[in-house]
Amino acid sequence: MRLQQRHLPPGPGSWRARHGLLAFPLGLIVAVVVVDILAPPEVHLGPLLVAAPALTPAIGGSRLVAFVGAIAVAAQLVIGTVRRGWLSLNHEVQVLSLTLVTGVIVGFCYLRERHQRQLTQLRFVSEAAQRVVLRPLPSRIGPLEVASVYLAAEAEAQIGGDLYAAARTGGATRLIIGDVRGKGLSAISDASLVLGAFREGAHQHADLSGLTRGLEASVSRGLAELTTTGDDAEEDFITAAVLEVPDDEPVIRLINCGHPPPLHVRDQQVTPLHTRQPETPLGLGEFAPTSYAADTFPLEAGDFLLLYTDGVIEARDEAGVFYPLGDRITSLTADDPETLVHRLRDDLLAHTGGSLGDDAAVIALKRQG
Repeated sequence: MRLQQRHLPPGPGSWRARHGLLAFPLGLIVAVVVVDILAPPEVHLGPLLVAAPALTPAIGGSRLVAFVGAIAVAAQLVIGTVRRGWLSLNHEVQVLSLTLVTGVIVGFCYLRERHQRQLTQLRFVSEAAQRVVLRPLPSRIGPLEVASVYLAAEAEAQIGGDLYAAARTGGATRLIIGDVRGKGLSAISDASLVLGAFREGAHQHADLSGLTRGLEASVSRGLAELTTTGDDAEEDFITAAVLEVPDDEPVIRLINCGHPPPLHVRDQQVTPLHTRQPETPLGLGEFAPTSYAADTFPLEAGDFLLLYTDGVIEARDEAGVFYPLGDRITSLTADDPETLVHRLRDDLLAHTGGSLGDDAAVIALKRQG
């Protein structure tokens, strides 16, 4: 299961509540008309009618503003007719002013509605791109129960430079979690490059070493092509942890390319899985010797494995304190990965006050018997 921050459309209850507020501007119009008619001749409350269309944008759109404005203009005509039997110059000016103000408000509401439609369309395209690039993980892969969460640093963002994927290859499950250096569209392009190479290479290479070498070759080649086309990709790289979980052995095999170490959780004991030979991030293999030798760690039935990006451990509270993932995970452990990522997400947002300085991704795995 994949969790993320979503924007849900208003339901029927919110629609009724919003239109129930229409009683305020309409009630104001009625009150002004009654008081103005009953007031002494030297008292004129008609100018207060402009408040009715001015309040309506908080309730509805341009059509509703035009409707309330038309009622306010009609009310101004009623006041002038009832008080004098005809419209005086003062009332004519008030009617004209009210009409102009209503027209201006309607125009601003129309522009706001058009902007909102554009934002909705962009959000739809963003979510569609996210589903293509960052596909949701299944809740069950072989002997593994899986849950994931992605939290974007930007409130309206749906995808960024963090990435993860899983592939089922015969008698094993292969996974990758990574973090692209940089932000914006270039980070999304690099993430798409890595994920495409992983999904293809996971079925072509017999072992994890060959898969990681293939990822390094694909990323280096892709970044070189971006550099020649003018994109600023010379200093780009991707940290990644590449894993393999065989079905018939209670272990995991891990190659870590500059990524934060996964956490193994068993009986409230948290153990970071540090590899003996950390490799350079993907895209930098030509600058350092690489062996891509996989380390083996235990993963027995009932054990949890937590994969995460640095957006989690680098999240700060108001005092600048980093999120203590290793300490917090023992109090957040649950019977299933879905509950774990729910609790971790809520605890992380509570630590940061609801906003993150960087994208954050987490995958929780539990090996079943």
